[in-house]
Amino acid sequence: MVEVKGKLLEKINNSTDLKKLSEDQLEAVCSELRDFIIDVLSTNPGHFGASLGVVELTVALHYVYNTPYDQLIWDVGHQAYGHKILTGRRDNFDTNRKFKGLSGFPKREESEFDAFGVGHSSTSISAALGMAVASKLKNEKDRKVVAVIGDGAMTGGMAFEALNNAGGENSDLLVILNDNNMAIDPSVGGLNKYLLNISKSNTYNRFKNDVWEGLGKLDGIGKKTRRFIQKNQHALKNMILKENNLFEAFNFRYFGPVDGHDVVYMTKVLNALKEIPGPKLLHVITQKGKGFKLAELNQTKYHAPGTFDKETGEIYSCDCPLEKAPKFQNVFGETLVELAEQNEKIVGITPAMPTGCSMNLMLKQMPDRAFDVGIAEQHAVTFSAGLATQGMVPFCNIYSTFMQRAYDQVIHDVAIQNLHVVFCLDRGGLVGEDGPTHHGAFDIAYMRLIPNMIVSAPMDEIELRNLMYTAQLTEVGKPFSIRYPRGCGSKPNWKVPFEKVEIGKGRKLSEGSDVAILSIGKTGVFAQRAVKSLANKNISAAHYDLRFIKPLDTELLKEVFENFPNIITVEDGTIRGGFGSSVVEFMAENGYASKIKILGIPDRFIEHGTPEDLYKECGIDAKGITNAVEEMLSN
Repeated sequence: MVEVKGKLLEKINNSTDLKKLSEDQLEAVCSELRDFIIDVLSTNPGHFGASLGVVELTVALHYVYNTPYDQLIWDVGHQAYGHKILTGRRDNFDTNRKFKGLSGFPKREESEFDAFGVGHSSTSISAALGMAVASKLKNEKDRKVVAVIGDGAMTGGMAFEALNNAGGENSDLLVILNDNNMAIDPSVGGLNKYLLNISKSNTYNRFKNDVWEGLGKLDGIGKKTRRFIQKNQHALKNMILKENNLFEAFNFRYFGPVDGHDVVYMTKVLNALKEIPGPKLLHVITQKGKGFKLAELNQTKYHAPGTFDKETGEIYSCDCPLEKAPKFQNVFGETLVELAEQNEKIVGITPAMPTGCSMNLMLKQMPDRAFDVGIAEQHAVTFSAGLATQGMVPFCNIYSTFMQRAYDQVIHDVAIQNLHVVFCLDRGGLVGEDGPTHHGAFDIAYMRLIPNMIVSAPMDEIELRNLMYTAQLTEVGKPFSIRYPRGCGSKPNWKVPFEKVEIGKGRKLSEGSDVAILSIGKTGVFAQRAVKSLANKNISAAHYDLRFIKPLDTELLKEVFENFPNIITVEDGTIRGGFGSSVVEFMAENGYASKIKILGIPDRFIEHGTPEDLYKECGIDAKGITNAVEEMLSN
């Protein structure tokens, strides 16, 4: 339990408690809430900058609306820390993102105030429209629905699909665009430039204010109306011809931009908007990291900084067991630049994750050949397909969990046309504290189902490097998927000369006679530790690193099935339909009858916690593999 510094915040457990305060006290509440977030996150890492930026907006929303009856949806979900603290989770907020603790995102099972689970982005308007239509069908005329979309989420195509539908439905819905000009990295693209133009346009904003004030004074069509139009005809012409509002084109009534850090003014605006029916969009300008100077100045670095000194802002270094071992994403970033220097056809594509996946290195050194396309995974894949048709070799880097959003494009636009696109799936496996929305649990299964697709997973940094080198070779000529985990690897000395990997060929890493352990990807490191542990117990285990899920190394599998009656497969992907399933399919198709135990992620959603806790829970760490072998041999 964290100490609350302030007399107001400690009394607030829900929106009813907040409403008991006067407007004059709201600024003090915001100050206490911001200090509380800084205190907790300095020692318990999480998404820092985004939640600091919406403190005033959060307080204003819960002050004005009757939550949880009124539905409040946060998108992206990591904006919602202040929301959680104000809605009954203050005293255990220090468990945020910890094993068995609070989720780092809104979660319906956690609180009635969390109207919708939001881990990925750009979903809030669709969900809010569904809720608004349901309220209309149930004749709940007093229920309000608000979607807060920000931190780059408006760049996602799904948000525009929802705007289009919502404008046509004419439902009572408020969309709040939290415009901080950021995602994890600075927002990119035409929409970002458009929003900047709106926020800086004195002509547009002055005209909107004149209309707001003027309409309240008009008394029908007459002299006053004509004088009003005549007085503002230049601004009206300018707005229509030059700065026509995109959101009003979707049949949304647009209001703003307004200062998202003026909490009292925000409450007045929100109260006024409650009385206006139909679809509305409020454009709110905020600053990511507001109230913590270094987070304001370096918004990417303090998006999720880890532990830090709350007085100086110093970010503490990663407490990695192998201090000199690099992160897999950094190996990807550096290797991509090295390969691109050798092969002028290589281009890099990422959907708003350049720093997270380390493609920022290529963006900096080769800005004409690296592309951040915004939070738009579907577009990223088809954009890559278009590049591939013209002989380029796109390295399309998308987190495993986010690639799920572009599955149709992978099949339809890449695989059917057998295009040479290299998919680099970062964050494969159990990623830790971000939980079920972010675990890369399904990519092995969903990628291996696709015809023409090569599916691989490196065990360590050197293997990642060699697979990337192999994937870009001209003779490959087809889709190539490489999935790798989050965080540090096991090879400090990873910068070695490239070696071509024979596609579909695994390798034997240790001899044995009692049992064969077949691993894919990161789990090979756990398997090697298990082999040593089993040797201490006089159990002889052979270890094979398959490297490829598709095509499988059939010669290696024949060797295994002809020599071992007991086989363990290990993967950090779902058991259903994954690597182990492919081995069982091979056994059935070829008439073998060995005893097989499949270790992997069980058929349920895994919650959040440290990767160590989660791998242990799933039984795929070294101890879990050792226990499985002992149990198999004892039966």
